[in-house]
Amino acid sequence: MAPGALLDETPSTPVFSKDTDAPRSIFPDGIRTSGQHPPLYDILRPYSDFPKKITGPTVWEAKDYVNSPERWTHSFTDEEVQEFSDAADQFISSGTPLTGISKEKFPLPKFSRRLEELRQDLLNGKGFILFKKFPAGAWSAEKNAVAYMGLGTYLGYFVSQNGLGHVLGHVKDVGDDATQIDRVRIYRTTARQFFHADDCDIVGLLCLHRAAEGGESDIVSIHHVWNTLQEEHPDVAKLLTEPVWYFDRKGEKSDGQDDWIRQPIFYMEHGGKERLYIKWDPYFVRSLSRFSDEGLIPALSEEQKYAMQVLEETCQRLSLHMVLEVGDIQFLHNGHLLHARTEYKDYPPPAPRRHLLRLWLSTPEPEGGWSLPFPDNREKKRAGIQVNNTAPRAPLDAE
Repeated sequence: MAPGALLDETPSTPVFSKDTDAPRSIFPDGIRTSGQHPPLYDILRPYSDFPKKITGPTVWEAKDYVNSPERWTHSFTDEEVQEFSDAADQFISSGTPLTGISKEKFPLPKFSRRLEELRQDLLNGKGFILFKKFPAGAWSAEKNAVAYMGLGTYLGYFVSQNGLGHVLGHVKDVGDDATQIDRVRIYRTTARQFFHADDCDIVGLLCLHRAAEGGESDIVSIHHVWNTLQEEHPDVAKLLTEPVWYFDRKGEKSDGQDDWIRQPIFYMEHGGKERLYIKWDPYFVRSLSRFSDEGLIPALSEEQKYAMQVLEETCQRLSLHMVLEVGDIQFLHNGHLLHARTEYKDYPPPAPRRHLLRLWLSTPEPEGGWSLPFPDNREKKRAGIQVNNTAPRAPLDAE
């Protein structure tokens, strides 16, 4: 489908859907991860339509929360842990593959009400939560995975995180060379992760093992960042709204797809509440020199390099710092938050390496998600990374 071919479509009209043609022999729930798509260029909004100042609950400062953990943390009670345990045991005994888990197969009759409130706060409020006292050290790897993915089904639909079809990700050093950014995903190394958004609506991280040093988390309200850019660097803000940025697929693409996607960094919703949205990861922009050297795409301009520097420095200055302990679960919304991770060092063997379980979750527009200028806006499993008909997988350790 040509980008922008559906210029006259209304936001409520499905413009691209593969939900109904995913074979259940490959996809247990009959729904395929949509994957990465270029935006619908003709309905992207010009900079003149962007707000000069954003207000509301999505705009927050670190000082609002740094000394008030009760505002953004929730410690699971014994009763809540028991509810998770019962649901996980029931699911495991059913023999259903982990890739087939759903709300219906993971009943939480009491805590589900709290999760609906949380989902609304993630989508339309401050955009993050830190759960504590998940019994990660007491349960088996399988039970941890089941309970964690079961929890996630109440927030969104899990989508594939890489070309291998992993719907349960493992943030863990597997020995990959972090300098090979054109082929290596940084979450599989100990390297620093700059402020970025994952290619999904909500991302979750469950801490199983901590690092000896580093590996700490920072998050920032991108709406606060936008307001700051408007005051300090409006020229940078304008450049970040223009579709002149190329993002690397790093080889994780289906047949017939380009090796890159051209898009802006900041978007406005196409309809909906007309909110400002972000898609960003500097590693996926810096890694494209192999194509720009061949003249296939433009090289980064000096103005773009400066804009990237300003964006990162602004995020660092405005961010909220947190440390994930064993049993902590962080959920955050990628549309109006960016997150980062410091470089880390593991304990020497035989101690376990730093290990986090990761979920990428989709919240499609018909179910309260943001209305985005992408062809898969209304798909249940929009975004993510899907290579042809690669089946979803939920390995219990890094591969």
